[in-house]
Amino acid sequence: MMQKIVVNNNYKTTQTEIKSIIENFNLIDDYIAKGTRNSIKKKRLESGRIVTIKSFKIPNIVNKFVYRFFRKSKAERSYEYAKELIRLGFLTPYPIAFVENKTAVSFRDSYYFCELVEADLTYRELVEIPTWENRNEILKQFTKFTFDLHEAGIEFLDHSPGNTLIKQVGENQYEFYLVDLNRMNFHDSMSFENRMKNFSRLTPQKEMIEIMGKEYAKLINKPEQEVIEVMWNKTQEFQYKFLTKQAQKKKLKALIGKK
Repeated sequence: MMQKIVVNNNYKTTQTEIKSIIENFNLIDDYIAKGTRNSIKKKRLESGRIVTIKSFKIPNIVNKFVYRFFRKSKAERSYEYAKELIRLGFLTPYPIAFVENKTAVSFRDSYYFCELVEADLTYRELVEIPTWENRNEILKQFTKFTFDLHEAGIEFLDHSPGNTLIKQVGENQYEFYLVDLNRMNFHDSMSFENRMKNFSRLTPQKEMIEIMGKEYAKLINKPEQEVIEVMWNKTQEFQYKFLTKQAQKKKLKALIGKK
């Protein structure tokens, strides 16, 4: 098996330390997230800093070949996109390293290391807890953050509730960190349609769309009603596709269960 380790020269760690962590990855039991596809663990480095390590599952038989020869791994893309976001002036947990394991003809697994960010909440809390303190103000500042991404030509394809960490840094002042970065596009400019579509995964709640739509209208200099209407239509389109897909999965599971 071949192993590729890339370490950020600006961070205090070594290939040896990163390699050792991966070799003992299964022994780390400090989980941030434990999923069937991917898992995120945290570990203290020799420097004393705490890092998060995201392990990406072994891809299916087709993608084993694709990732081996034609496409960058999710770990490498996460690492490169994090560096690009920082270069463009946006926040994301600091990229430290990525690791890939492969054979001569097949891709196996990959890992992305970044610094731990202790957030106060994610966007998800704003969806699930309508009484969250200062919720409207956070939504307005989040909208400005998203507008700034769009102005920089950044299309974050996984702009969903769990992928923005929010940190309070002062009275009525918040910072926003993007995570789960492996699906992003960088454009010279973004159309109004694409900008509105980028809000579609965030919330099914119309009152939240109205708050964000009003704020975005001011920033883009368009009529409030037009922005809210398009943003809400894009959200409904996504929700319909999402719920339809979930229903299909449920039917399939029921059929398999009957066999």
